[in-house]
Amino acid sequence: MVADHLATGTAGENAAAEYLAGHGYSIVTRNWRAKQLELDIICTKGDTVIFAEVKTRSCSGMGTAQEALSAHKISKLCKAAQLYISQHNLWDTPCRFDLLAVTRTGNTYQVEHIQDAFELSQLMGGGNTAWQPW
Repeated sequence: MVADHLATGTAGENAAAEYLAGHGYSIVTRNWRAKQLELDIICTKGDTVIFAEVKTRSCSGMGTAQEALSAHKISKLCKAAQLYISQHNLWDTPCRFDLLAVTRTGNTYQVEHIQDAFELSQLMGGGNTAWQPW
């Protein structure tokens, strides 16, 4: 039996992937992992690669999905994206980080899509573009 919070998280990621696909995004991969690093959804739209972080919360849960995106989590997402970009030679490809805040009410999942959810240049220092701190 799967724990309720894990089932909610999986259903939230499924809702987010369906939302993205329904809005013209092409899903490249889901749950990409390397060591302790993970990217929930990697997709493309046009020539842009999007690293989509999914945060699912119950309506009566602890805090909002946006509040769960801490500076520590953003740092880990940056490291994961750097590794993915390096492995796939995407250094010259426009990329961004989006947040999909999914709220569960009963069996219904509401998706809020926040494009360019954070600016890594402010967090990491420097960079030639808003998302590339190197």
